[in-house]
Parts: sequence; structure tokens; C-alpha cells
Amino acid sequence: MSDALKQTPLHDEHLRLRGKMVSFAGYAMPVQFPSGIQAEHRAVREAAGLFDVSHMGEFHLAGPDALGLVQEVTVNDASTLEVGQAQYSALCQEDGGVLDDLLVYRTGSEEYLLVVNAANRAVDWDQVSTHAGGRELELEDRSDAYGLLALQGPRAEEILARVTDVELAGLGYYRCAHGSIAGVQGLVARTGYTGEDGFELYLPSGETAMVWRTLLEEGAPAGILPAGLGARDTLRLEMGYALYGNDLDREHTALESGLGWIVKLEKGAFVGREALVRQKEAGVKRRLVGIRLADRGFPRPGYPVVVDGTEVGSLTSGTVSPSLGDGIALAYLPVEHAKPDTPVAIRVRDREIPGRVQRPPFYTGGSIRR
Repeated sequence: MSDALKQTPLHDEHLRLRGKMVSFAGYAMPVQFPSGIQAEHRAVREAAGLFDVSHMGEFHLAGPDALGLVQEVTVNDASTLEVGQAQYSALCQEDGGVLDDLLVYRTGSEEYLLVVNAANRAVDWDQVSTHAGGRELELEDRSDAYGLLALQGPRAEEILARVTDVELAGLGYYRCAHGSIAGVQGLVARTGYTGEDGFELYLPSGETAMVWRTLLEEGAPAGILPAGLGARDTLRLEMGYALYGNDLDREHTALESGLGWIVKLEKGAFVGREALVRQKEAGVKRRLVGIRLADRGFPRPGYPVVVDGTEVGSLTSGTVSPSLGDGIALAYLPVEHAKPDTPVAIRVRDREIPGRVQRPPFYTGGSIRR
């Protein structure tokens, strides 16, 4: 692995726990720990898992024009956010292609936190800072100042409650609050990427390792495991959550990518709006869909999707679901083949594995609170 890879504040912790390190978005990250992806996945579904997501980027906006900037560069309507509330959103190009998906937190009356994908941090910063010109606000990239932990699973609240003064029972889904976490001041958000109840903890980078160790120690009786990118991927795929770089990219618009539910055309001008209005009026020609295999097989990104012997698309993500035992995948298909229950097949070398289009989530037994 290249010496040029960045390290998160938990790098030494991962080595101590014998994590298998890989390159991801320019960072050295654990893909799994000795327990293995299946055990880590199961821990999150049944108890709790702790993920290092410190590679994510964080942009801080504050001032009278902060909301105006957020509204101009994101597709969702941030004017609906209360202080202490978050929303899922996206940044688009002028042609409607997706630059990134992100979370927007309103952390104060005139303060916002944008949490972006690590691989897109520079592009996102360019987009946001370009549109900040002439506005009355402070804009700062605080990515290197933060460590970020994701504590996920049905026992996450029980574990976190032992070490925080935040009233978790009253903290709703996609809500956040400042407070003490193992003696460290940070931001607790009831958000995640797994389909389970859980929290994302924004912490000073220098204190993150101590909080990580404390949570693993406090959570041990509940069955907590440290978890890596492998389990994070299988968990999100079971929910049908899109991953930027696989399922989301600049070549597909927000409407094609299954993000239409967060695109608020009625809110007024934003980057990409005109193109998305035109596409909505003309009709979307392809959509991101879920596919569940009927026979044994391991679907992988790039495998062709076939209907009646004709290739109509290719997989963007795929795995065998640890919870269900079936192959599950995401793919862009022409709208005429994108309806739920449409028979399709995945071509794997010299054979075709039958399946059907299914509206995600594939897994419906999660503990997520809405």
C-alpha cells in the first residue's frame, strides 16, 4: 500500500486491532477486522458495530447568507431545517449530473455543516466556494479537524447512553445535538448508512481514538465489534443505499439516480435545476433499480444485465446479502425494464442468472427509527 495514502485519526487503532488495510478514496482504511465481514455485518444487524468514517469531508458555513449558499448548491430544501436537524441532499452539475451526495446539518440559527464524500472533497469544495463569492458568511473546510465514528445497530443507543450526556431517547431520526461523549465535546447525530438505529459522532480529531476505545470497551458486553468497509458495503446494499463512484456519478442525473425524492424543484434556483426541470418534463429514460437474483451467484459491478438475451445495462454494485443469502445488486436500466417484478438476468461469464427488479430495501428487518 502506498506511503502517500492519508491516515485517519484511528490508523494506529486499526493496526492494533489487526485490521486489513486497503486504499479507499486516498485513505488507508480497514476493509475488515479479524472477526470478518460476515461477523461484522451480523453484529450491526443484531447488536452494534463501530465504524471509522473519519475520511469524510466537513464544510462549515456560518453567517446571514449561509442558508442562501446551501440552497444554491444543493438540490434539497434546507429552509425547512430546524436547528438540530439534518437532511440528505446532493450537489449537481449544471447538466443535472450528480457531483456528490451529502448530509446537511443545521447546527445553529445561521450555521450549517455539509458532510461530503472523501473522494469528492476537492470538487465539492470548489463548487461550494465558487458560489460563496460576495456572500456574507464564513466558509471553512474543517475536514482535517474532525474525526467521525459511526456507531450502528439495535443496541447502539444503549451503548452510547453510558458515555454521553445527550438525551438519546429524545433525539429523533436525522436530529443532532452537541454534548459530551466520553468526556469529549462533540456532535451526536442520529444518522447512518446501515438501515439500523445508530449515531454518527463528530469529534475533535485528536480525541477520536480515545472515544473509539471507550465505546468498544463499554459495548463489549452488548456484542459490539469494530467494523470495516466490507460490512459497511454489504449493509448499505441490503438497504439499496447508493454509493458515490459506483451508483452515483456525473454521467447520471439526480432524477435518474433515484434521488428525485430529495430534488425540490419548487424551492427556486439551484445548480442543475434547469436541466432537471427539462428532464422531468421530457421524461426520464433510465433509472437506478434494485435487482434480486433467484438462483445462486455472486453479482459484481460491471456484470451485464440481460432481458430476453439482449444486454440492457450493467451492475453498478452487487453482493450476496449476508442477511438474506441471495444475490442483490443495483443497476441503471431503461425505464421500460425498470418496473418492480420485471424479469431480468445477470450474465456471468457463460451463463445467465435469473432475477427480478425489486424496489429497495432488500432487507426490511432493521431497527432504524424514523
